[in-house]
Amino acid sequence: MQTELSKRLGIEHAVFGFTPFPAVAAAISRAGGFGVLGAVRYTAPDDLKRDLDWVEAHIDGRPYGLDVVMPAKKVEGVTEADVEAMIPAEHRGFVRDTLAKYGVPELPEGEASGWRITGWMEQVARTQLDVAFDYPIRLLANALGSPPADVVDRAHDQDVLVAALAGSARHAEKHREAGIDVVVAQGYEAGGHTGEIASMVLTPEVVDAVAPLPVLAAGGIGSGQQMAAALALGAQGVWLGSLWLTTTEADLHSPALTRKLLAAGSGDTVRSRALTGKPARQLRTEWTDSWDDPAGPGTLPMPLQGLLVADAVSRIQKYEVEPLLGTPVGQIVGRMNSERSVRAVFDDLTRGFEQAVDRINRIAGRSGQ
Repeated sequence: MQTELSKRLGIEHAVFGFTPFPAVAAAISRAGGFGVLGAVRYTAPDDLKRDLDWVEAHIDGRPYGLDVVMPAKKVEGVTEADVEAMIPAEHRGFVRDTLAKYGVPELPEGEASGWRITGWMEQVARTQLDVAFDYPIRLLANALGSPPADVVDRAHDQDVLVAALAGSARHAEKHREAGIDVVVAQGYEAGGHTGEIASMVLTPEVVDAVAPLPVLAAGGIGSGQQMAAALALGAQGVWLGSLWLTTTEADLHSPALTRKLLAAGSGDTVRSRALTGKPARQLRTEWTDSWDDPAGPGTLPMPLQGLLVADAVSRIQKYEVEPLLGTPVGQIVGRMNSERSVRAVFDDLTRGFEQAVDRINRIAGRSGQ
């Protein structure tokens, strides 16, 4: 599965795998794809350095990238404490009551929440970049649109390609104007923050809007047949995230969550603001239902919602409270019905891709050519 972009990056397959797990990112690159490590959870620079050192030691010299979350516009003089102070007491009470209803224990004394929205703040992302640019990353992706202009320039000065996610052709055009090198067209089916347009419609719209920039198709893709369809729509590769959550290299720290993912069907996700305040596709749970219930107070805008629920999410995850336990994941979760290695996933993807291409060649009367 070679395209102009994959050749430029020196990878065997134009499969870009986003993951928060260093072991998965390294395995994706070793399998011939392009691993992209999500940096949002690294609020301490030393933790990111430790894991990038691990990746360097286990990736066999293959190329890889980093995904950060930083806004294009900077907000001066606002601290996390300032944002915390904006959270209404009614919403804090709703969280307390919901956790009490399901008997969710408190975190042990002195144990801080492991899930914080601080990784979404620009100053944190910039410390991540200060670390990352000391490593031979080949691509920097930003999940909140185009990164600030000075970050784009800094990446280009170090021969690092810059990618940005887009949920519409209009967003993609803004990325092109900002000097972005690769646009990820992320459809409605995707896990995490996603827009309103499905991949089959979005991908060719974005391809036409930003030509000749390379486009990666994302959202609802988890088979070789879908990869072939993405290339037929004009994409130069695919961007896969959810598919890696049930690989043996993933470290979810939660057997209960893995079981829920393996059991879920493609209709068991929902776009909810419960996690961050922006619509994000995730497993539907009694937690998401409670926030979407008109009888409740409703969610807060980003970043207030993320700060509000940070401790609650950590408690739910730590104690594996199954009715409330969820994670961002796309509609492709319906295909994620067994734990497999990253290599096994790649074998299925490439086999399915070859079968799809052969089938189209036969339909077009090109069989054997």
